[in-house]
Amino acid sequence: MDLLKETKDWCEKYDIIPARSKGQNFLIDESVYHKIVTTADLRPDDIVLEVGPGFGFLTEQLAKRVKQVIAVELDDKLAEILKERLTAEKIENVEIVNEDILEVRSEKLEVRSNEYKIVANLPYNISSRFLRQFLGSDQLRPKMMVLMLQKEVAARVAAKPGEMSLLAVSVQFFCQPEIISLVPKTAFWPAPEVDSAIMKLEVRSKESEAKSVKLEGGNEKDFFRLVKIGFSARRKKLLNNLAAGYRIGKPEALAAVLAAGLSENVRPQDLSVADWIKLFKISEFKF
Repeated sequence: MDLLKETKDWCEKYDIIPARSKGQNFLIDESVYHKIVTTADLRPDDIVLEVGPGFGFLTEQLAKRVKQVIAVELDDKLAEILKERLTAEKIENVEIVNEDILEVRSEKLEVRSNEYKIVANLPYNISSRFLRQFLGSDQLRPKMMVLMLQKEVAARVAAKPGEMSLLAVSVQFFCQPEIISLVPKTAFWPAPEVDSAIMKLEVRSKESEAKSVKLEGGNEKDFFRLVKIGFSARRKKLLNNLAAGYRIGKPEALAAVLAAGLSENVRPQDLSVADWIKLFKISEFKF
């Protein structure tokens, strides 16, 4: 199948000019679609939420392998094309939701937390918001995500201590991220300005060790308040950020940092998720 030709033909037929504002860089490399499907480890009883299905090349492959696909497409024309193509192929297990994935009501998606998978070629301008929204919600959290992300964003998500960020902590608190493969800009039409990466995010179950530790220490809202304060000035010492953010003296902040087994000179990017959890449990009693 010549995906580039087919993509251009559909665009010409429906007078579609790919919009950068909507992240419309269409994937035209069949081998990349295969890699995405393989990474998702699909089962016949799976329910998959696909974000940004475009012309439905991936949607078709997903639908042949799973129980149901919920395809969320913002663009009205693309949603109509997707419906037309699926009808022509007699594919009946796809529900098309023509809405903004960041605005759609959770009940309309009809998915149950930890019981479905997300497969998405995300518009790069919504990646961080999307991750926060779907990982931070008890109602929407999937059991796995397979995402096409900007290469630099994928690297930030999978960062190790020394290069951590608020985004990395926020994602790794819930997931085990893995960069599966890099995807060159030439795999898309029109070609974006940056390369991409296929990322797999295995979401930890509620019974996992990280979840149990977190619940012993308090709630997620307070935990992430601590992390946000910790990263308020990334290049400053952690204890200075804690003192300023919690409006406490530096000796109190230092005591908490040391009690968590951290160095006096540690900076926020140096902490692992486990370190933040230790600090949270200590800070509950000291701040």
